[in-house]
Amino acid sequence: MLALRLPPEIEKRLEKLAKKTGRTKSYYAKQAIVEFLEDQEDYLLALSRLEKERPGIPIDEVERRLGLAD
Repeated sequence: MLALRLPPEIEKRLEKLAKKTGRTKSYYAKQAIVEFLEDQEDYLLALSRLEKERPGIPIDEVERRLGLAD
């Protein structure tokens, strides 16, 4: 079980979406978390593979090559 507090403006947007689509707020929260986890896992996998292919490359260079640098 997970409980979290959202800023009021996010809570209102989530509630509006849920009402409009007939889904629950929990449904959308779960979808967002799953998508975030998948993105992070993909990032870590790509980072690991890149580091294996090119050992010794600094992390900032890896992020730049992946298009993740600011």
